[in-house]
Amino acid sequence: MLSLPNLLTLSRILAVPILVFLLWRPSPVDYGVTFVLYCIVGMTDYLDGYLARAWGNISKLGQFLDPIADKIMVAAVLVMLISSRKSNPVPEIAGLHIIAALIILLREIIVSGLREYLAGLRVSVPVSALAKWKTTLQLIALGALILGGAVPQAPWVHEVGIICLWFAAALTLVSGYDYLRTGLKHMD
Repeated sequence: MLSLPNLLTLSRILAVPILVFLLWRPSPVDYGVTFVLYCIVGMTDYLDGYLARAWGNISKLGQFLDPIADKIMVAAVLVMLISSRKSNPVPEIAGLHIIAALIILLREIIVSGLREYLAGLRVSVPVSALAKWKTTLQLIALGALILGGAVPQAPWVHEVGIICLWFAAALTLVSGYDYLRTGLKHMD
C-alpha cells in the first residue's frame, strides 16, 4: 500500500492545495513557482505508472488513485485558470475557451460516474491509450497556460496553451465517447 508508486500518486493529490494557493495570487513569480511545482507533479503521473509496471508492483490502490489524482489536479487547475480574482481580473481561460474547459470537466465527471456504476456490476474499465494521450495533452495545455502567466511578455505561450486546451477537449470527447459506448453495453 505504501509503495513508492502509490506515494507518488498521493503526492499529486497533496500538491493540489499548494497549486491552488499559488494560483490564487497570480503574480509572474507565483506563476513561475506554480509552473515548476506543476511540472514536478506532472512527472510523477508518468513515474508512478512506470515504476509500478517496471517493479511489478501494480496495486488496486494505485489503479484506483491514479485516475482520481489526475482528475483532482486537472479540475482544480482548470477552475483556478477560469476564475477571476481581484488581483487577476482577466483569467487565463476566458470567453469561448471556457467551453473547452467545461468539456474536460464534464467528461471527467461522467466517466467517474460511469466507472462507479460499472464497478457495482464488477466490470472493470481500464484506462485506454487514448485517455492517456488526453491526459498528457491536458497537462501540457494547463502547464503552458500557467507558464504564460509567468512570462506575460511572451503571449505566444498562452496561445499554445489555449490551442492545446482545445485539442485536449477534442480528445476528451472522443475518449469519453469510447468509455460511454463500452459502459452502455452493460446497462439495461
